[in-house]
Amino acid sequence: MRLYRFLSADDTSDFCHKVTEALNNGWELHGGPTYAFDAANGVMRCGQAVVKQAEGTYSPEIKLGEH
Repeated sequence: MRLYRFLSADDTSDFCHKVTEALNNGWELHGGPTYAFDAANGVMRCGQAVVKQAEGTYSPEIKLGEH
């Protein structure tokens, strides 16, 4: 099965660490990053989609962060 996650966080090094951790756990970048102003909180936010090929059959109960 092919898994998809969208990672997002405030524009800090924490976001980069989140993406780096996913890459080191076998996830691959999918498309380019996004960057937008979160007016409700007054901060810039980053996002990046990642995908991964995994064994098994898809189910909505899958905890994507554990793959």
